[in-house]
Amino acid sequence: MNHFILRHIKTFEMIGVIMRIISFTLVSWLGPESPFLFVWIFNTADAALLSWCAILKKDRAYTVLNLFWIMVGIVGMLRAW
Repeated sequence: MNHFILRHIKTFEMIGVIMRIISFTLVSWLGPESPFLFVWIFNTADAALLSWCAILKKDRAYTVLNLFWIMVGIVGMLRAW
Protein backbone atom coordinates (compact mmCIF):
# COMPACT_ATOMS: atom_id res chain seq x y z
CA MET A 1 0.00 0.00 0.00
CA ASN A 2 2.86 2.39 0.82
CA HIS A 3 4.28 1.87 -2.67
CA PHE A 4 0.92 2.80 -4.22
CA ILE A 5 0.66 5.92 -2.01
CA LEU A 6 4.21 6.97 -2.91
CA ARG A 7 3.51 6.52 -6.62
CA HIS A 8 0.49 8.83 -6.36
CA ILE A 9 1.57 10.96 -3.40
CA LYS A 10 0.82 14.33 -5.00
CA THR A 11 -2.75 13.22 -5.70
CA PHE A 12 -3.25 11.95 -2.14
CA GLU A 13 -1.80 15.15 -0.69
CA MET A 14 -4.15 17.23 -2.84
CA ILE A 15 -7.11 15.12 -1.71
CA GLY A 16 -6.10 15.71 1.93
CA VAL A 17 -5.74 19.45 1.41
CA ILE A 18 -9.10 19.71 -0.35
CA MET A 19 -10.71 17.72 2.49
CA ARG A 20 -9.27 20.18 5.01
CA ILE A 21 -10.52 23.16 3.01
CA ILE A 22 -13.99 21.63 2.84
CA SER A 23 -14.16 20.98 6.58
CA PHE A 24 -13.12 24.51 7.52
CA THR A 25 -15.38 26.00 4.84
CA LEU A 26 -18.36 24.18 6.35
CA VAL A 27 -17.63 25.64 9.77
CA SER A 28 -17.05 29.11 8.34
CA TRP A 29 -20.25 29.14 6.31
CA LEU A 30 -22.57 27.34 8.69
CA GLY A 31 -21.21 28.60 12.03
CA PRO A 32 -23.12 27.12 14.97
CA GLU A 33 -25.32 25.14 12.55
CA SER A 34 -22.28 23.14 11.36
CA PRO A 35 -22.40 19.35 11.62
CA PHE A 36 -19.48 19.45 14.04
CA LEU A 37 -19.08 15.69 14.54
CA PHE A 38 -18.95 15.17 10.77
CA VAL A 39 -16.48 18.05 10.39
CA TRP A 40 -14.18 16.59 13.07
CA ILE A 41 -14.35 13.11 11.56
CA PHE A 42 -13.62 14.50 8.09
CA ASN A 43 -10.80 16.73 9.40
CA THR A 44 -9.23 13.84 11.33
CA ALA A 45 -9.40 11.62 8.24
CA ASP A 46 -7.57 14.22 6.16
CA ALA A 47 -4.98 14.60 8.93
CA ALA A 48 -4.42 10.84 8.88
CA LEU A 49 -4.00 10.87 5.10
CA LEU A 50 -1.61 13.83 5.19
CA SER A 51 0.33 12.28 8.11
CA TRP A 52 0.76 9.08 6.13
CA CYS A 53 2.09 11.04 3.15
CA ALA A 54 4.43 13.08 5.35
CA ILE A 55 5.77 9.95 7.05
CA LEU A 56 6.46 8.30 3.70
CA LYS A 57 8.22 11.46 2.50
CA LYS A 58 10.16 11.59 5.81
CA ASP A 59 8.96 15.17 6.32
CA ARG A 60 9.16 15.63 10.08
CA ALA A 61 7.55 19.07 10.23
CA TYR A 62 4.38 18.01 8.38
CA THR A 63 4.30 14.70 10.22
CA VAL A 64 4.25 16.51 13.57
CA LEU A 65 1.72 19.07 12.32
CA ASN A 66 -0.72 16.47 11.01
CA LEU A 67 -0.30 14.13 13.99
CA PHE A 68 -1.19 17.15 16.12
CA TRP A 69 -4.33 17.63 13.99
CA ILE A 70 -5.26 13.99 14.60
CA MET A 71 -5.06 14.60 18.36
CA VAL A 72 -7.10 17.80 18.02
CA GLY A 73 -9.61 15.90 15.91
CA ILE A 74 -10.01 13.17 18.52
CA VAL A 75 -10.71 15.79 21.19
CA GLY A 76 -13.11 17.57 18.82
CA MET A 77 -14.99 14.33 18.10
CA LEU A 78 -15.31 13.56 21.79
CA ARG A 79 -16.62 17.05 22.51
CA ALA A 80 -19.03 17.01 19.56
CA TRP A 81 -20.40 13.64 20.52
